[in-house]
Parts: sequence; C-alpha cells; structure tokens
Amino acid sequence: MGSEKKIILVTGGSGLVGQAIKQAKQQDPRENETFIFLTSKDGDLKDPGATQRIFERYKPTHVIHLAAMVGGLFNNMQHNLDFLRNNILINDNVLQNSYKLGVKKVVSCLSTCIFPDKTSYPIDETMIHNGPPHSSNFGYSYAKRLIDVQNHAYNKQHGCHFTSVIPTNVFGAYDNFNLEDGHVIPGLIHKAYIAKKEGKPLVVAGSGKPLRQFIYSIDLAKLFLFVLREYDEIEPIILSVDESSEVSIGEVAKMIADAFQLEHGIVLDESKSDGQYKKTASNKKLRGYLPDFQFMPLKDAIERTVQWFNLNYNTARK
Repeated sequence: MGSEKKIILVTGGSGLVGQAIKQAKQQDPRENETFIFLTSKDGDLKDPGATQRIFERYKPTHVIHLAAMVGGLFNNMQHNLDFLRNNILINDNVLQNSYKLGVKKVVSCLSTCIFPDKTSYPIDETMIHNGPPHSSNFGYSYAKRLIDVQNHAYNKQHGCHFTSVIPTNVFGAYDNFNLEDGHVIPGLIHKAYIAKKEGKPLVVAGSGKPLRQFIYSIDLAKLFLFVLREYDEIEPIILSVDESSEVSIGEVAKMIADAFQLEHGIVLDESKSDGQYKKTASNKKLRGYLPDFQFMPLKDAIERTVQWFNLNYNTARK
C-alpha cells in the first residue's frame, strides 16, 4: 500500500479488540501509520453531528470500525429494537462520514452471530445472507449484516474500499468479565476467581459438551492489521482459528481451573441449557492469504488472560 502517511481512526478503541490492536501495532510498527483510538468520551457515534465533528477533527485516511452496542443473551432478547436501531445509526454515521471525507479504507467488525440460525457447517463467508439469524438477537445480527450490504453499495455507487471481518469468539485482557452478560471465557474466569477465593468448585452451566472456536485478542488484532494493510476485497473475511482447534466448553473450563490452580475441581450444572451445540466456522479463506499464521495455543492465551484479570481485578469490566 506504499508509504503514504496513514491516519487510522479506531472506533471503540478502549474495548477488548481496540486495546489488543494497541499492543499488536507496537509489535509490528510502521513509520507511516498514526493510530487514533476513540472512546465514548470523544462523542456519540449515534449522533450524525458528533460523528461528523470527530471525522473533521482527526481527518482519518483509514478507519477500523469496532464501536457497537453489545450485550449478553438476556439483554439482547429484551431489547432487540434498541440493538437494531442504535447499531444501524452508529454504522451509518461512520460509513457515511468515511465516504464524505474520502477515507481510503474502512474495516468494520461483524460477528459470527449474523449467520443464519439454520445452516450447514462449517459456515463460510458466502452464507451470511442465506436465512434469518437466531431469533434471540436478531436486532443486533441484522444491523451487523447491513454493514456488509452497505459496504457493497458504497463500493458500487462510489467506488469506496469498505470491507469487514468476522471474528469467532474473542477473549483476552480488557474483556467484559460480567457474570451475567460476559461471554464464555471471561464469565468462567470471573467465576473461577470467586471459586478460588471461597475455596469452592467452579460451577459450569450446562453439560460442558458444546464446541466453540476461540481466538485470543492479540492474534485477532494482528489479523486486523493484515486486513487493514493487505486485504483488498470488499467481501468479508472470517478471522478464526482452524476447525481442528475447536474445543468443548468443558475443556476450556479445565484450562481455566488449572490456570487458577483450583483445588475443588469443576461441577457441571446440567439443569442449565447448553445453547447451540456448535458454530464451526471455516478459515479457509484466511489460510489462503496467511497459510503460516501461528495462533497462540489456547492454554497459554487463557493463562495470560487469567494473569491479567488477577492483576487488574479492581479495574476490569465486570
């Protein structure tokens, strides 16, 4: 992409992925890149005027768009309309201002929950619009799907280079460790922290059998930088570990219990629902570009995240 000066605006810059990109760019710095990490204090991206002021102030040449209204299952089920409207507003403001100010490239972050509820596995990039998403979070899912629709529309009508990535389950430092609203790994880490303190076993909801692909936030951040710097398609790309790296929730719980050196083991609460058994995603397209990319082993990534949580317990989101 040459050595022209790049001003890279990262929306949602204080979250899990934004913080990881801060680290990844330090590990692989480029002299011509200046990063600006936005937080909610910089302005409300749901507001067109506020968004325009942010763009006029920083004059980005590139945008990594991570900002979104997110929440756990229960929150989504109760507020599908809010998730739909607020995310549509955020995405429209970011993409329209990127177009108006002549931003050269936008990389937006989607989610595997956008895929059809009823599908074949492994899922790949061609399947996004093949049927309705799961009814529990349809508002969030359709708002995220619309980014892909907008990317193609901006490209066809204005020649904009707007693209998107679809990560599988991300975890790491600066995650949301809330016991009710956090995702699997951060939720279990917080539970294990309490179990260790109270001298109790780690209680895992469900049978422990469902399978998931987890990606460490630093690995994801490195792949984001690859997409920003090298990936020229408008079509989205799944950023995921290999299918062979899929693990059961039970195995993950054991890695977390080991990282905390829990003395009272793990108890499976099979009265709780398991949710979807598997959501296997194919990273064949990614491997076509980066056949030799090394993902951090899950055990090591969990140990690092546990270490971070222990050190930052008082300030972590929870």
